[in-house]
Amino acid sequence: MPKKALVVGIDYYQEYKNLNGAVNDAYEVKSALERNGDGTRNFGIKLITSSGEDTSVAREELRSQVEALFRDENHHTVLFYFAGHGHLDTLGSFILTSNCKHGNDGISLDEILKLANSSPAKNKIIILDCCHSGNAGSSIDLGNKSILAEGITILTASTEKQFSVEVDGKGVFTTLLVDALNGGAANLLGQITPGSVYAHIDQSLGEWEQRPIFKTNVKSFISLKSVNPAISLEDLKRITELFEEKTFEFELDSTYEHTSEDRIPERSEKFHVLQRYNRVNLVIPVNAAHMYDAAMESKSCKLTVLGQHYWNLVAKNTI
Repeated sequence: MPKKALVVGIDYYQEYKNLNGAVNDAYEVKSALERNGDGTRNFGIKLITSSGEDTSVAREELRSQVEALFRDENHHTVLFYFAGHGHLDTLGSFILTSNCKHGNDGISLDEILKLANSSPAKNKIIILDCCHSGNAGSSIDLGNKSILAEGITILTASTEKQFSVEVDGKGVFTTLLVDALNGGAANLLGQITPGSVYAHIDQSLGEWEQRPIFKTNVKSFISLKSVNPAISLEDLKRITELFEEKTFEFELDSTYEHTSEDRIPERSEKFHVLQRYNRVNLVIPVNAAHMYDAAMESKSCKLTVLGQHYWNLVAKNTI
């Protein structure tokens, strides 16, 4: 389904301290989003960056681009990513463009939320790597309570009161975001969702570091990107063939091990699949250290909790 993204990184500011990593972060996000793991097209991306006065980004220009993104009727999924300065005061939270002077002359997160809420696109994703971004999704008109239309997901680098940290010319949050999009947040089938991206970032940041914020109103997660799966779908679908029930123990012996003198080719082929299951934590040997030992000692293997989960999915024909 068609997807497009507006990716923005602003290092240059006329009145504020210049940043060092926002432009780099924007390029990294563009690279991570535009292609799937197999090289096929993923998001169609418009990149806007400012690293100096000659590439200054004005509020009016960015506001127009954000409006055009969310007004689009032809794309199933639209995504807005921003890296740059953020501002918080009694009027709310704002993302700042190069020409901002007072902070609240930037683009308010309340305004961005209204544009997203009224968007005809089925899925609207907002990702913000800027200070005070955690206020996104909360309307000042409603006492800063969150109100998200169906299909909106918001992921921010920090809470409303926190700063977004740069280390070695890169945003800490965006570094983890890109790592997640490049496969760190993929499930066994290679699908990366907004939820798995947040989980990856959340687990990577300690309790005393900046805390990412995740807000969503969706019936089901979409795939932001697909990468090469840890196990082939063909192999995964054999799980109900090899395990009659999810609590079934598969009995092994030396005829399954391909290095054994008495190996049986048909059994050896099945054992290769079981070993692949073991490598992705779907299967564990019973009373043996390794799958090889289980076979040579005539023991068995069984599904892990994760294996039982995927057994259910295959049995229900949902994958």
